[in-house]
Amino acid sequence: MSEETKNTDVQEASPQQANPEQFLKDFNWHNYEEGIDPIEDSKLEEFEKLVAENFVDTLNDEVVMGTVINITDRDAIIDINAKSEGVISLNEFRYNPDLKVGDKVEVLIDVREDATGQLILSHRKARVIKAWDRVNAAHDSGEIVNGFVKCRTKGGMIVDVFGIEAFLPGSQIDVKPIRDYDAYVGKTMEFKVVKINHEFKNVVVSHKALIEADIEEQKKEIIGQLEKGQVLEGTVKNVTSYGVFVDLGGVDGLIHITDLSWSRINHPNEIVELDQKLNVVILDFDEAKTRIQLGLKQLKPHPWEALDKELKVGDKVKGKVVVIADYGAFIEVEEGVEGLIHVSEMSWSTHLRSAQDFVKVGDEVEAVILTLDREERKMSLGIKQLTPDPWTDITSKYPVGSKHSGIVRNFTNFGVFVELEEGIDGLIYISDLSWTKKIKHPSDFTNVGETLDVIVLELDVEGRKLSLGHKQTEDNPWDKYETEFGVGTKHTAKIADIVDKGATIEFNEDIVAFVPSRHLEKEDGSKIKKGEEAEFQIIEFSKEFKRVVASHTALFREEEAKIVKQAAKKAAASSAEKTTLGDIDALADLKAKMEKGGK
Repeated sequence: MSEETKNTDVQEASPQQANPEQFLKDFNWHNYEEGIDPIEDSKLEEFEKLVAENFVDTLNDEVVMGTVINITDRDAIIDINAKSEGVISLNEFRYNPDLKVGDKVEVLIDVREDATGQLILSHRKARVIKAWDRVNAAHDSGEIVNGFVKCRTKGGMIVDVFGIEAFLPGSQIDVKPIRDYDAYVGKTMEFKVVKINHEFKNVVVSHKALIEADIEEQKKEIIGQLEKGQVLEGTVKNVTSYGVFVDLGGVDGLIHITDLSWSRINHPNEIVELDQKLNVVILDFDEAKTRIQLGLKQLKPHPWEALDKELKVGDKVKGKVVVIADYGAFIEVEEGVEGLIHVSEMSWSTHLRSAQDFVKVGDEVEAVILTLDREERKMSLGIKQLTPDPWTDITSKYPVGSKHSGIVRNFTNFGVFVELEEGIDGLIYISDLSWTKKIKHPSDFTNVGETLDVIVLELDVEGRKLSLGHKQTEDNPWDKYETEFGVGTKHTAKIADIVDKGATIEFNEDIVAFVPSRHLEKEDGSKIKKGEEAEFQIIEFSKEFKRVVASHTALFREEEAKIVKQAAKKAAASSAEKTTLGDIDALADLKAKMEKGGK
């Protein structure tokens, strides 16, 4: 046998040939009986290494990474290198609407095999396990995270972040006030984790924080370029009763209600509405440029500049009542051009009333221009000038001595104002209300709104004043009483009342006589008592002061009788003097008439 053949035989000698005893000792009888071919150790080691690196131990609760290999209408199919692929409902990926095939996702084995042998995985549970680590990491690093807005809650929204329910305050949704919270429900948005409470496991997120940084940059840029008179475009951010807040691109400015329109408005929503885009002009701002005053009406020319140049005092204009005050009413004759009708120019009446008695807001009225100042942009108007002045023919309508009826309009302590017609008022002095009654205040005699008959006593055309009398519409009963109850006349009556220093007698409803104490004495020395009837003699009568004094004692005692005679003599002399003076006046009038006739 050659050397080559010998070497080959030695190389090809099997283990059982080389060492039969050892071979039998190590022989695997199970594999032999099962028909399993022997595998080399090196190959077994390589296989075990691959299994350790790639195959997932489905008995372990650890979170593993999987790959999306397919997406159906309801589920995502995930490969985790197990003996079968796993299934996860797409509901667990609502926070990530951009999920696609090939994405790596964290999963947890939920069910190793269901009834069909399917591997059931959970992405939500995996996220919860890792969530707190991620939330803390995002908070510390300022990382932007995605979250799914689940629902509204008191004060804000509930957001799913990494599977944790975080709170999104309403003030942190946007830099603008939120009017419709429901519009955000079901949306996936970006957030920053701004606060974590480890004790209560609370997480607060903010969407506003993401855009504030950009806005601050815009804000600095806008503020740096601000100039008075500059026109900018903005968006109506908020409307209040006093004005409108406009977003100029991160910077807010205020248009006061008076700077919205040249015309008067009751509320800014008559001019603008939320989210409306409009051009505004910068009127003013503070040194820090944090308070910006804007104007809208200033973009249009002032209405006074467009006012008809031919318009002048005395012209008639029409307009709408826009504001009423006690002192007058403002009339808009053109948009942004107003005139004031003072209450004194609403009626010829001198009786002071409120403007609301004549007009109301919204009324269309015609008026006459009384004053017009284009530089000061002021105009005064009048309504009463549209009708004739009632004082023009006052002397023919209300001559002295004529009788009329009027309405009581007002009281003073000294008299009553009576309106004869619109614009014609007269005064009745308290002394001219009644011949017989002693009136302390006009309200004791009449009431506002009552009708009184009056006589014109005096007429002052220049001063536009009428003096009226009411008592003069009747004869003076004291003229008759002067004869009936003259000094020396005797009457029988009862004592009505005992008063200080004497007593009173009521002869009729007008005549109440006074009896001094010493004139109550009877002939027997006793005095007349209250309710007792007796005869009395008038010892004093004054028509001017409406004073009557009577005496019982004068009937039988000479001294008192003498006093009565002297008083009667004095009264007669006074009457004669008046008659003489009257005759002189009558003769003078007659002489004047005769001289006039002779001419």
